[in-house]
Amino acid sequence: MSGPEDPTRSEGSERSEGRADPEHKPDAAVVRDALGVGIAVGLSGFAFGVTSAGSGLSLLQTCVLSLFVFTGASQFALVGAVAAGGNPLTAAAGAFFLGVRNAFYGLRLSQLLALPRWLRPLAAHWVIDESTAVALAQPTRRGVRIGFTVTGLTLYVLWNLTTLFGALGAEALGDTDAWGLDAAGPAVFLALLAPMLRTVTERVVAGIAVVLGLGLLPVLPAGVPVLVAALAAPAVLWFEGRRVEGRTEGRAEGGAEGGAEDRAEDRAEGRAGSRGEAVGKDRKKEAGR
Repeated sequence: MSGPEDPTRSEGSERSEGRADPEHKPDAAVVRDALGVGIAVGLSGFAFGVTSAGSGLSLLQTCVLSLFVFTGASQFALVGAVAAGGNPLTAAAGAFFLGVRNAFYGLRLSQLLALPRWLRPLAAHWVIDESTAVALAQPTRRGVRIGFTVTGLTLYVLWNLTTLFGALGAEALGDTDAWGLDAAGPAVFLALLAPMLRTVTERVVAGIAVVLGLGLLPVLPAGVPVLVAALAAPAVLWFEGRRVEGRTEGRAEGGAEGGAEDRAEDRAEGRAGSRGEAVGKDRKKEAGR
């Protein structure tokens, strides 16, 4: 039974074999999925535009963030820290740490996309959660490229347009706090984060980060609790590593003890067998006399 096709495999090799791939996904289906993700997430740029304008950033600053940063979680973290009165450098540091994950996405996508060198810096700007998820779900390199490109392009265009409309709408509304729109940023951030928490370890990290962030909010300057909360990830991973290491050592010790017991039993059986043979020989000698 054949498994899914390796995305690094060329389409030419498929044609040379003269058979259809049972895991083949039509281009139209890839485009449909990519458009669905791009449109659904791209519309949330409206919430960012409203939140950014409500935090005191100008229309130009808000649009520049979406054009050149283009990673929703980092943008919301930045404007949230600025709105709380935090130091802009601290806010930028928190946003940077949130965006580091995209670098790890890029390591994997660079192998699957196999783009020309001159195109990689441009494609890197579209390496985000959504484009990565759609790309990695495709069975062929062609599908990976289509999914990544359509998702990235759709999301980039819509995110920037809705950011502009959101910021313009916030300026028309005036005081966004009076409308309760200041909660739009955290709500969208949680909506983006929640589907990513698939394992127990990820949920534990998120829970500890929330406790650290909320607990330190009254005592530390704005923006700093976010940086401290980021320590939850290495702390949990260190503990998890120690737990796995202890379990492995326990298995090794158990195996060594079991082996020693088996060897002791073998020696005891060997000695008993030797004594039995000696007794049998003595009896034969007596019988011979």
